[in-house]
Amino acid sequence: MLNTFASSISSLLDARADGHALPAGLYIRSDVFDADMDVFFRQHWICIGLECDVPEPGDAAVVDIGKTSLILLRDDDGEIRVMHNVCRHRGSRLLDPGKTIVSKLVCPYHTWTYELSGELSYAPHMGKSFDKECRSLKSVAFKSISGLIYVCLADNPPEDIAHLTQATAERLAPYDIRNAKVAFESDVIEHGNWKLTIENNRECYHCSANHPELCVSFVDLDFGFDPETLSPEDRAQAEEHLALYAERTRQWEADGYPSAAVERLADCETNFRTQRLIISGAGESQTPDATAASNKLLGTMTRKDLGDTHLWGINSWNHFMGDHAVVAIVIPLSADKTLVRTKWLVHKDAVEGVDYDLEKLTNVWLATTEQDADLVARSHAGVEDPAYVPGPYSPFSETNLDKFATWYIDRMRAHGY
Repeated sequence: MLNTFASSISSLLDARADGHALPAGLYIRSDVFDADMDVFFRQHWICIGLECDVPEPGDAAVVDIGKTSLILLRDDDGEIRVMHNVCRHRGSRLLDPGKTIVSKLVCPYHTWTYELSGELSYAPHMGKSFDKECRSLKSVAFKSISGLIYVCLADNPPEDIAHLTQATAERLAPYDIRNAKVAFESDVIEHGNWKLTIENNRECYHCSANHPELCVSFVDLDFGFDPETLSPEDRAQAEEHLALYAERTRQWEADGYPSAAVERLADCETNFRTQRLIISGAGESQTPDATAASNKLLGTMTRKDLGDTHLWGINSWNHFMGDHAVVAIVIPLSADKTLVRTKWLVHKDAVEGVDYDLEKLTNVWLATTEQDADLVARSHAGVEDPAYVPGPYSPFSETNLDKFATWYIDRMRAHGY
C-alpha cells in the first residue's frame, strides 16, 4: 500500500482516477489542507456573509478564514466594506469574532482609532512626523452578488466572477436579499474535511435514506436515477416528472422568472451552479409540510409557487424560496474539521410569532445539517482507514461530484501543485 504521507501532493493529484473519489491523502493530510487554504480560500472568490448581516451603519461582523480575519461592516454612508482585522500599528486584532456595533474601530492594545471607512484618525504619541495617511486598514477585494458577500484575498482575483454576477442578477432580484433579515443563524462543526462537506451537499444519492424532513419538499427524481433499474411504472413516472419540469421551467421563464440550469463546474476558476427546482408536496417552501413558513414574502415576491432557486458556490449553498431563504457558508478549520454556518432569511419587516414561526422556518435545515454532519464524520473516518480505496461515483446520481473532483485537481495544478 502506498504511504500517502510519503508521496507529494502532486503524486496524490496524479493518483486520482477519472470518475472516482479522491485519494485519502487529499482529504486527511495537513499539508494538503494548507495548500487548499491557499489555493481555494485565498486565490478564489469565496462567500463570507451577507449584506443583511450588517443592516445599519456601524454594524460589523468578523469572519475568520484560516489565519486571516476579516471585518465585514457598513460604514457611516451606508456602504458595505470588507477590511483586514489587523491594526496597522503592531498587528493586534481590532474586533473579536462575531457581530458587534461600533462607531469607530478602536484597537484595544494602544487605542489606534480608525473610521468605519478604514482611515486612521487617531494614533497617540507617534510624533509630529508620523503620517496617518498611509496607515489605513487594508481593504479586501469583495463583490456583493445579489446581497451575498464574496471576497478574494489574492492580489489578482479571478475575473470570471462576472459569470456568477450575470447568472444571478435577474434570477435573485425579486428576493431582495440585500434588504432581508437574518431570522436565525446556526454554526455546526462537522468532523470531516471541507471537500467531504461540499461533496455531501452536491449529491442527494443519500437523501431518501437520511433526510426524511428534507424529502417532504425535495423531489426524489431530481437526485438522479438509473432508468434501467426502474419498473415500467416507475419509468413512466420519471418521464412524466421530466416533462413536468420542462413545462414548469418554460412557464416560469415565460412569466419572467429565469429558471433553467446555469452551471460552470469545470474549466473555470469560479465554480457555481444555479437552477429553479420544483418543490414537492404543497410546493411552497422547505418546511415540515412544504407550506410557507412566513406570511410576508421576501422582497417583491407575490407568489409562493416559484419553487426553490438553488445556488452552489465554491464554499456555499443557498436556497431561495418565496417566503424565506437558507444560506450556508463552509469555512475549513483543519484537515478534519469544517464549520457550516447556516442563516435563515425572511423579509426585513417580518415579525417572529406574527408573520412567521421560527421552529417551522428552521426545522428542515437544522435537522438536515445535523444529519449531514454525522454523514461527513462517517466519511472522514472511512477515508482515514488504511482499507480505504477511492470508489467509483454513480454515473446517475454523483456526476456533480466527479465534476467537483476534476475541478479541484485542475485548480490545484493551475497553482503549481
